[in-house]
Amino acid sequence: MSQSMTPAGTAPETSPRPDLWRPVLVRAAAALAFGAITIFWPAPSIEVMGWAGGLYLLATGLVLLRGIPATGWERTSGPGKLLSGAGSVLAGAGFAVLLLHGDTLFAVIAALGLGAAGALELACGLQYRGRHVLARDWIASGVIGLGTAAALPFFAGLGAHALLGVAGGGAIISGVLWVLSGLTLRHDTRSGAGNP
Repeated sequence: MSQSMTPAGTAPETSPRPDLWRPVLVRAAAALAFGAITIFWPAPSIEVMGWAGGLYLLATGLVLLRGIPATGWERTSGPGKLLSGAGSVLAGAGFAVLLLHGDTLFAVIAALGLGAAGALELACGLQYRGRHVLARDWIASGVIGLGTAAALPFFAGLGAHALLGVAGGGAIISGVLWVLSGLTLRHDTRSGAGNP
């Protein structure tokens, strides 16, 4: 999904750092680990759902917040504020889900967190499409987050296994997306370093 390099004529503050692939792959690992838990845990309890879902949202939010400087933007810039908002909402939702356990609470809080973060990532991706290497990935991730958020409330009455299945499905799809993006960025960085 990632573009091979930042297009010519891009403002200097939007040139990503060469280590941008690191936070991208860490985010992918968090998503895929959560997705694996949702697949291989046969009968999760409400507490397992709260801990697994909460840690996933919290970790994703913190990785997103810590990865902003690697994008080439300051946190105080326009896109930095969008990504900071997305990371903060995810981290806050994760913390809330860790503390408050219940099917309906998980469905509502996770949906609000994923939906708000997805909308902010989608806005950032659309605004910087063609001008940042991760723009298309933010668009796809935003759509996945919004889709997962829209589906979660419909499964609130079906229990922890169903809720984790929906959230985990979105996590797996976005995790695969971010793995491809991170590996592409890493390859491009190594190829660029090898060329004079």
